[in-house]
Amino acid sequence: MPGYDTDDQWTADPTDSRHAARKAGRMAAFDRVCAYARSVLRIIDARTGEPVDAAPARRGLTRIEAHPGGFDITALRVLLAADLLVRALELGGTPVWALLDAEREQAELRTGAAALGIRPFEDGRDAASGLGEAQVIHVVREGGAEPDGVRVAVAPAHSEAPSGDADPAALRLALLARRRSVPVQLDAAALADAQDTLVRWRRAVAGWALQPSRPIPDEVRAELRTAWEDDLDLPGVLGVLRWVESAPDLPDGARFETYAYADRLLGLDLTHDLGALS
Repeated sequence: MPGYDTDDQWTADPTDSRHAARKAGRMAAFDRVCAYARSVLRIIDARTGEPVDAAPARRGLTRIEAHPGGFDITALRVLLAADLLVRALELGGTPVWALLDAEREQAELRTGAAALGIRPFEDGRDAASGLGEAQVIHVVREGGAEPDGVRVAVAPAHSEAPSGDADPAALRLALLARRRSVPVQLDAAALADAQDTLVRWRRAVAGWALQPSRPIPDEVRAELRTAWEDDLDLPGVLGVLRWVESAPDLPDGARFETYAYADRLLGLDLTHDLGALS
């Protein structure tokens, strides 16, 4: 599989040493997943800069608290990061309790989050603590709230107003294209590129769905899981999908299953056009 840089650039030579090391590490991680049959999601704690297990206790409840601050595109990026963390943990079998800690503009935050496909959070201001959770993770904007406990920091985002007919999922995809620690400027070109990619992928998924189903290749599944378990490297996940889209000798049924599986994390509704080509 070609190398894919988490800064959203293809590596020029898939045989270079960096790719080889990454490949070896990812296959080793796949072996660990098979051996232990549990999520190994690790995230960077903003307090220390060191990685920690997002779910240190097998099947233990993890509480995710989102602290978006005032309503803006950065706040939505914070909520998106929390949503992705919840999805990744649930895919690994970890029970999650997702809370929104916001003192103002809750209605705007919830409406904006729903438009981006972010699942609802409970109100965290009055939530009881001490429910036996094994881990508490706070998702905050850089320079924002500093609650006690593990913190996931989200860099600022700036966006031009999308056109009225733009799919909100395109904005979600544009935000996923950069690691959350990297500031993002969502200009018209970035949003248009995300819209074009979303349309192309949905049409492709609809076409692949007409072919016999085939299992996701082990190596592809390992690449996906290793990317998102590495501090939620979403650009890495998108890079795997770009490879799968045009990889030679890969059955279309396997492409479909790969995209459907990855979309459980990405939340882009990639099966939106199913039936349109039948």
